[in-house]
Amino acid sequence: MSDAPIFAIDVDLVRGAFKRTVRFESNQRVIALVGRSGAGKTSLLHAIAGLVRPARGYIAIGGRCLFDASTRVDEPAHHRRIGYVFQDARLFPHLDVRGNLRYGAPRGRGDERFVFDHIVELLGIGDLLTRNIDGLSGGEAQRVAIGRALLSQPELLLLDEPLSMLDPERKAELLPWLQRLRDEVALPMVWVSHSQEDTARLADAVQRLE
Repeated sequence: MSDAPIFAIDVDLVRGAFKRTVRFESNQRVIALVGRSGAGKTSLLHAIAGLVRPARGYIAIGGRCLFDASTRVDEPAHHRRIGYVFQDARLFPHLDVRGNLRYGAPRGRGDERFVFDHIVELLGIGDLLTRNIDGLSGGEAQRVAIGRALLSQPELLLLDEPLSMLDPERKAELLPWLQRLRDEVALPMVWVSHSQEDTARLADAVQRLE
């Protein structure tokens, strides 16, 4: 077995006048990124996902190098096997729930943690499969978005404030599903949040960006 930490990140993020160095290693499976608005939390998620290129440094997850400026390693985003859940669900309005879940799922046998029926049961969305997207509540839509990300067979899940656009009732509805996901799927996650309560309930460790 590899002795490499789950997360090994040391990057310079540069965008116009914005510059931030982020450096940490951790063997904790669920990391919360916290800090003021504009501190670079979403920029770091984009760098991990391969959507932006750091100016310097490296990103390794579970011993797998995704980016290393010194050796010119830069895995394309579609090869990184990362599921990304945004603040808004970003579901496809022309597809029903089943169609959204199936979108991007690889063909053939995959990781048993991400079998369609298991993910549907895990997230409690079995009764939503034939529903149109415009008929979902905010919490339901986010559960479908999480299911779609998981069915892509990821090795890492990135969640960019998935609760921030929900009202307190919908937020209280979604939190237990996220806790169940954390406990049953055992997938490394990076979670961005401004809520201390959410962070305390979901994260194994906290990385503060200032």
